[in-house]
Amino acid sequence: MRRLLLSALGALPAALRAAPAGLNGRAVRGGRPAAAPDDGLSGTGGTAPVPDRHRPSPGRGRGDTVRAWTELFRVSALFSVPGDALAGAAAVGRSPGRGTALAIGASLCLYEAGMALNDWADREEDAVDRPHRPIPSGRISPSAALGAAGALTAAGLALAARAGRPALAVATGLAATVWAYDLHLKHTKAGPAAMAAARSLDLLLGATATATAMSTATATSYAGTGPGPRATRPMRLGAVPPTGPDNVARAAGPARSPLAALPAALVLGAHTYGVTAVSRHEAQGGSTAVPLAVLATTTALAAAVLATHQRQRPGEPARPGPAATAPGSSYRPDHPHHPTAPALPDLGAPQPGTYRPGHHPHRPTAPALTPLLLTAFTGAYLRTAGPPLLHAALNPSPPLTQRAVGGGIRAMIPLQAALAARAGAPGSGLAVMALVPLARSLARKVSPT
Repeated sequence: MRRLLLSALGALPAALRAAPAGLNGRAVRGGRPAAAPDDGLSGTGGTAPVPDRHRPSPGRGRGDTVRAWTELFRVSALFSVPGDALAGAAAVGRSPGRGTALAIGASLCLYEAGMALNDWADREEDAVDRPHRPIPSGRISPSAALGAAGALTAAGLALAARAGRPALAVATGLAATVWAYDLHLKHTKAGPAAMAAARSLDLLLGATATATAMSTATATSYAGTGPGPRATRPMRLGAVPPTGPDNVARAAGPARSPLAALPAALVLGAHTYGVTAVSRHEAQGGSTAVPLAVLATTTALAAAVLATHQRQRPGEPARPGPAATAPGSSYRPDHPHHPTAPALPDLGAPQPGTYRPGHHPHRPTAPALTPLLLTAFTGAYLRTAGPPLLHAALNPSPPLTQRAVGGGIRAMIPLQAALAARAGAPGSGLAVMALVPLARSLARKVSPT
C-alpha cells in the first residue's frame, strides 16, 4: 500500500504537465500552453492601464454588461468633449444656448461612436495584445459594437441637423473623419493628423451651431415683435434686433463668424496631434523623442494661449460686458457702432452714480478676474499634461507611455477652459473646469484609453 501511494505521488507532476487545459492555470493554444498573464501595472501585453490590470469577470449578469459597455465607450474620457462646444461658443462671442447644447449632444454621440468603432476595427489585434477588452473577452459581440457605432453616428448627425444646416455640414465632416480614422488612417502616418482634424472640427461644430441658432432665434424674435398678430416682417438693413427672453443665446460680445473659432480649433488640434503621436507607442513603448517633442509643443501652446489673450485691434473700442442698459435707452451692448450709442465707459472702474450689477468696491471686476482665471487654467493644463510626458521620456515603458496618453486626454479640459477664458467667457471656463473632478474620479475605475 505504501509503495502504491509513493508511485502515485511520483506520477502526479507528470500528469499535471500533460493536462489539456486549465488544471495548472494556463490555457492551451495550438497544443502549446500560452504565456501566463502579466500582473504588472501594464496588465496583459503591457497595454492595460493601472485600473484595469485585473481581468473582468466573465459573468453575464447586468452589472458585468454595464461594466463592459462603459469600458468600450471609455466613459471617463467623455468629460473632455463638452468643453469643445463651450470654447467654440465663446470664440464667436456668444453665450451657450440651444445650439451649444445640441452641439454637445452631437459631439458626445460621435465620440462614443468612434470609441465603439475603434474596438470593432481592432478586435483581432486586441485578441492578442489586449484580451481583457470587451470584444475579445466575449462580453460584447463585434456586431453589437458595430451596430452601436452606426446608431450613435446617426443620432449625432440628427442632433446636429436640429442646430441648422451649417452645423450638420460640420458634423458630417466630423463623422467622416472619425470613421476614416478608425477604419484605415489609424495605422498610417496620417493618423495623428486625422485625429487632430476631428478635435478641431468638434470645436468648430460648437461655434457653428451656437452662431446659427442665435441668428435664427434673433430673426424669429424680431419677426414677432410689435402689437397685433405675430406676422413675419423682414429686417431692415442696419436695424437693431430686439432683446428678450425669446432669444436662445445672448451675445457675450460683438457677434463673429464661426471662422473666428479657427485659431482655438487649431490650438486644440495641435494638442490632440501630440497625444495621438504618443499613443502610437503605448503598446510597445521605447520612444523618448516623441514624448519630449510633445512636451515642447505643450509648453508652446500654453505660451501662445497666454500671449494672445484679448489682443485688441488698433482703434477698436473695448468690448463691453453684459452690463444692463438704462431702461428706455436704444443702446445695445452688442451693437457698439449703433448711431445712437453713447460713448463707452471705462469698464475698469465704476462711473460716479452708475449702478453696475455685481460690483463691489473691494472685489475684483470681471476684466481683472479673467486674466487670473486664464493663468490658472493654463497652469492646470501644463500640470496635467507635462509631468506624465516627462516621465514617459525618461522611462519610455508601456505603463508610463500610457499614463502620458491619459494625462494628455485629461489635459484637454483645462485647455478648453483656457480657450474660453481667453475669448472673454470666464464663466464657461469655470463650467468646463468643474468637469475635472468627475473625470479624475471616473478614470480610476475606467481607463480613458
